Amino acid sequence: MIAIDFSFAVVNILLKKVLDDGMNHLVLITFRLSISTIFLAPIGYFWERNTRPKLTPRILCYLFCSAIVGASLTQYFFLLGIQYTSATFACAFVNMVPVVTFIMALPFRIETVNLKSNSGRAKILGSVICVGGGLLLTLYKGRPLFKHQHSHAVAQTVANIVKQSPSRRAQRWTIGCLALVVGTLLWSSWFIIQSLVGRRYPCQFSSTAIMSFFGAIQSAALSLFTSRDLSMWVLKGKVEIITVLYA
Repeated sequence: MIAIDFSFAVVNILLKKVLDDGMNHLVLITFRLSISTIFLAPIGYFWERNTRPKLTPRILCYLFCSAIVGASLTQYFFLLGIQYTSATFACAFVNMVPVVTFIMALPFRIETVNLKSNSGRAKILGSVICVGGGLLLTLYKGRPLFKHQHSHAVAQTVANIVKQSPSRRAQRWTIGCLALVVGTLLWSSWFIIQSLVGRRYPCQFSSTAIMSFFGAIQSAALSLFTSRDLSMWVLKGKVEIITVLYA
């Protein structure tokens, strides 16, 4: 879990960098999902070829909907939130996903809570603390703890933000918070959908590869629909290439 959290932190920092440099959200999502498909498809084909059930149109429909919720929309709103807030702020919302998933799973009886047991009370207490922390980060923006020298690129970004009016900066922060909230809800909903998909198609690598393939097509189609500028599909510099490959 520590390694996963560290990986998420590195990814968010890299994403914040390339988004501030002007990389298109949907292009980034398309590249990420395409690489995921290329990497996972051979693993799923060879590893699960003897245990893979028949891929029916109904399962494909589930995977297509799962791609919309968990791949395309979730990543878009999280990337928008990272761009308008900060990488640290986005990591805090990522940590809220298990709690929101737990709350959303209760009506579907996927999760149960026994308030008479210590584990049940711990679940409730942990959920309250986690949600409270997220609300605190959203509603309160304190003073900086450290004063340090910035690089030229960071200093230029800070200068551009400072030039904006206070109302404009507050509007960007609010939009970023709302985007992260929506992204968290969508990601949590995706876990619920995946629990249903996993019962009908219990092949992790194959289902993830198919979902990534659908998500890449959805993101590419939406990107081409919103903008016909083909130059935004060209990766500029090592940072964008590393971000796409690592993310």
